[in-house]
Amino acid sequence: MPDYGSWHFTRRELLLNCAVYAGLDLLIAMLFYRSLLAALLFSPGLPLFLKMRKKDLLEQRRLEILRQFTTGMQLVNASLQAGYAIENAWKEALNELRKIYEPDSFIVTEFRYIILQTSLNVPIEGLLLDLGRRSHVDDVRNFAEVFQTAKRTGGDLMSIIRNTVNAIQSKNETRQEIEANITGKISEQRIMSVVPLALIGYITVTSPGFLDPCYHNPAGIFIMTVSLTVYVIAFFIGKRIMHIEV
Repeated sequence: MPDYGSWHFTRRELLLNCAVYAGLDLLIAMLFYRSLLAALLFSPGLPLFLKMRKKDLLEQRRLEILRQFTTGMQLVNASLQAGYAIENAWKEALNELRKIYEPDSFIVTEFRYIILQTSLNVPIEGLLLDLGRRSHVDDVRNFAEVFQTAKRTGGDLMSIIRNTVNAIQSKNETRQEIEANITGKISEQRIMSVVPLALIGYITVTSPGFLDPCYHNPAGIFIMTVSLTVYVIAFFIGKRIMHIEV
C-alpha cells in the first residue's frame, strides 16, 4: 500500500509546473532586469519551486485524508451502534463510502484493503497502525494508537471511536472556521503579491523610458535586486502568516 508522505509528480504535472516556473522566471527577469541572462541565472531555482509545490500538494492531501478518514470512522461507529461486529462494521461502512467517494479514493482503497486483510486473520489494530504510519497524519496515527490500546485492554470501542472521531471532527470544524475567516485576507495577500509586478509592468507600458535608469547599469541592477529580494521575502512572510496550524 502507498506511503502518503511523499509526492511524485506525473509527467503532466511535472511539465505543467516547469512551464509555470519558466513563465514566472521570464516575467521577473524582464520586469526587474530586462535581460534573458537574468532568466537563465534564476533557472536553478526550479528544484526549490518544485519542492514548494510538493509541500503544498502534500498539505492538501493530508487535509483530504483526514476528512475522508473522519467520514469513514463515523460510518464505522454508526455500524457498531447498529449491532455489527467490529470487522463487519468496516464492510458496512465501505458500502456507504462507495456511495460518497470514487472507487480509487483514499478511504475506499484503504477500507477495501483492511477488509481483505482481516479476512486473512490480520489484526485490525495492526492495519490501522500501518495506515496511521503511511498517512503521515497525526490524528489518524493517534486514533490508531488509541484503538490498539482499547482493543488489547477490552475497552469500550464504540465509546472510544465516537469520542475520538468527535475530537477530530471538532478540529476539522475549527480549521474550516479559521479558513473561512481568513479567506478574504488570503485573497488580499495574493493580490498584494501581484501588485508590485503589475505596477512595474504598467509603468513600462504606459511610460516608456521612465524606468530605463534602473536597467543595464550597476546602480540600477543593485536597486532592482534589492527590490526583488524585499518582494520575495515579503511574499514568503505573508504566506507563512496565512498558514495556521490547528
